[in-house]
Amino acid sequence: MRVEVVTAVHDAYAHFLSAAWQSLQAQTFDDWCWLVQIDGPATAVIPELIACGASEDPRVRVAVNGTREGPATTRNIALGRSRAPLIQNLDADDELEPDALQNLAHALDTHPQAGFAVGPARDLLYSGELVDFPLPFRPGLQARGRLIAAVAREPDRYRLPVHPAGIMWRRDLLLTVGGWAGLRGMEDTALLMAAAALAPCVTLDTVTLRYRRHRAQTSTQTSFFEGGGGEQISLIHQRTSRLLAGPGWVADATTGSDRPDGELSDLPAGPG
Repeated sequence: MRVEVVTAVHDAYAHFLSAAWQSLQAQTFDDWCWLVQIDGPATAVIPELIACGASEDPRVRVAVNGTREGPATTRNIALGRSRAPLIQNLDADDELEPDALQNLAHALDTHPQAGFAVGPARDLLYSGELVDFPLPFRPGLQARGRLIAAVAREPDRYRLPVHPAGIMWRRDLLLTVGGWAGLRGMEDTALLMAAAALAPCVTLDTVTLRYRRHRAQTSTQTSFFEGGGGEQISLIHQRTSRLLAGPGWVADATTGSDRPDGELSDLPAGPG
C-alpha cells in the first residue's frame, strides 16, 4: 500500500529538510510520496528543497499556507491533500530510519484491525549521538486502550509510552478522530490518546524514528502556558474517557485502496 509522508514546516526549520529528505531517499520501501505543507511564507523552504534536490522528485508535492497557522492546522491541510491509505508523520527536524516505512507498513498489513503502528524512537543529539528508548511493550498487536493505561501521569512527569511524532496512521482512523488536535504543543499527544482510545495498534521492536533534540523545538517548552496549559491535559483525558466508554473504530474495508475519500459525488443527496 502506498504511504504518504506528511511534513509541516516553516521557514525557521527549513535547514533541517535536507536531512529529512535524505532519510526518505534511504527508505527500503519505495511506494511513498512526500506531502510538504509550508506554514507561512515559503521564503526559505522552497530554496532549501531546491538545494537538496527534493523539488526535482515527482514524489515530492509542496503546498503553501501563506499564513502561519501552527503545526496542527498545517498537518491537517496536508491530510486533506492526501489520498493514500497510510499516512506517516515526519516532523521537519526529524529523520526516519531506513527500514521505517517498510516495517510500519508491513505491520499494518499483517494486522488489518490495527489503526496505527509505531516503533521505538532514538533521540538524535546535537553531537550526533543516538540515544535509544525501547518501548515498554512486547512487539505485536496492542489492545484498544492499552497505550492509555501505560501513560505516566505523575505531577512532575507526564510521559507517553510511545513517541507520537513517528506514528504511521491509517488515514481512515485519522479522519475519524478529526486529525491533529487544535492544542498548543500537545496536538500529537491529543491525537495519539484519542486514537488509542478507539483502536488497537501495532508496536514494533525496531527503531523507526530519529527525534532531533535542539533548542528551538517547541517540545522543549512547557505546555503549561499562562492561561490554560494545564487544562489541555485535562481536556485530553476527559475526551479520552468518553471515547473509551463508547464504541471502537472499525477498519473500513476500502482503506487498502488509494481511492479519494469524501468526494461530494459519494455523498447522499439532500432533501429536495
